[in-house]
Amino acid sequence: MPLSPAPDAAETLIVPRWIVPVRPAGCVLQDHAVALAGGRIVAVLPAEAALARYPAAKRVILPQHVLVPGLINLHTHAAMSLMRGYADDMALMQWLRNRIWPAETKFVSHDFVRDGTLLACAEMLLGGVTCMNEMYFFPEGAAEAVREARMRAVLGIIVVDFPSLYAADADDYLAKGLKLRDALRDDPRISFAIAPHAPYTVSDKTFEKALTFADELGLPIHIHVHETIDEIREGVEQHGVRPLQRMHRLGLLSPSLIAVHAVHLNDEEIALLAGHGCSVAHCPASNMKLASGIAPVKKMLDAGINVGLGTDGAASNNRLDVFAEMRLAALLAKFETGDATALPAITALEMATINAARALGLDAAIGSIEPGKQADLVAVELDGPGLIPCFDPISHLVYAAGRENVSHVWVSGENLVENRDLRHIPWGRLEKSVLLWQNRLGA
Repeated sequence: MPLSPAPDAAETLIVPRWIVPVRPAGCVLQDHAVALAGGRIVAVLPAEAALARYPAAKRVILPQHVLVPGLINLHTHAAMSLMRGYADDMALMQWLRNRIWPAETKFVSHDFVRDGTLLACAEMLLGGVTCMNEMYFFPEGAAEAVREARMRAVLGIIVVDFPSLYAADADDYLAKGLKLRDALRDDPRISFAIAPHAPYTVSDKTFEKALTFADELGLPIHIHVHETIDEIREGVEQHGVRPLQRMHRLGLLSPSLIAVHAVHLNDEEIALLAGHGCSVAHCPASNMKLASGIAPVKKMLDAGINVGLGTDGAASNNRLDVFAEMRLAALLAKFETGDATALPAITALEMATINAARALGLDAAIGSIEPGKQADLVAVELDGPGLIPCFDPISHLVYAAGRENVSHVWVSGENLVENRDLRHIPWGRLEKSVLLWQNRLGA
């Protein structure tokens, strides 16, 4: 049965072997098609009926593929792709204080962020990621890259209480970020979040200002929280309470909050996040690489917390690979709980799609394959020695396939990756820029 009545016109028909629309949950459609018009999904219906109804539509026939919603990276620092491998095998605060912050102080600029973000967009699009939730300095540079790549992004209006090459103080960060938001308010693929970096870099006064703007403008709040035990200990020493409790006292907990990492949560804090409708961006690879710990994802999900997936930046992960995060999230939850059913494949896929969209306030537009939504779509080829036989395409997406199997990507119906080739990012020019940055960082 079709998921909706079919309209009279469609520009493109995508006809894969399977469709995993994510909503309804666990649904797998075989021998169906997705009809697109005006950048949106206009119908999902049986392939034979679609071909008869839309004879003039362009046909994209994908005989060994599964079509899924575009994946969403719920937390990243895209420009840090230029620091991939720059500071490995170090604990978080050592990594930040001895390597990352000194390099940022010396090198980060508009051009650094533009080039690093464009590199990240190339990597993510080829890996089926159509939307990212970004937090970094010089968001103007990130916006320039995102617009060139034609990707979807939520750009963080970053706020910290120390000066950088980008801004002098918290008021300067906010003013510059809000000015950029005003300039890009009509861009259909870019939206914004208020992004105070973390409780250990943001004062109560700055938190209050950030919350005021988030409330007035209806923006999400994107923040690192409870990533390490040391962060929590230092928070208690400075403020008398754990960071999340401090944020609660300041009024920051709400459905607008995206708590990144949230590795070290006690039962009371899980209940607190759940009771306020907060979301969590789970970053399993980065948490493992920096030895931050294993987040209690099963407890969060059981409590009703909306959990999405993020990669963090390439400097602490080294891949912007949401397929890898899905697999790690599912396996870690099983390992951490001793329960093989703790986080099934469909839940991991939801975390990478509709849950992340909900966290960003974009679930009415993206995150599932439903009529009326934006046509952000990914085709994954399930063929070859590592991918046959396929008894369950949802299981394959999480446990067997990888980003190398992504063949086609669309954002708002625009084909950005076709047969594994980027269509809008000038790779030769970008590669030269990246190598120049490597020489500067390595000097």
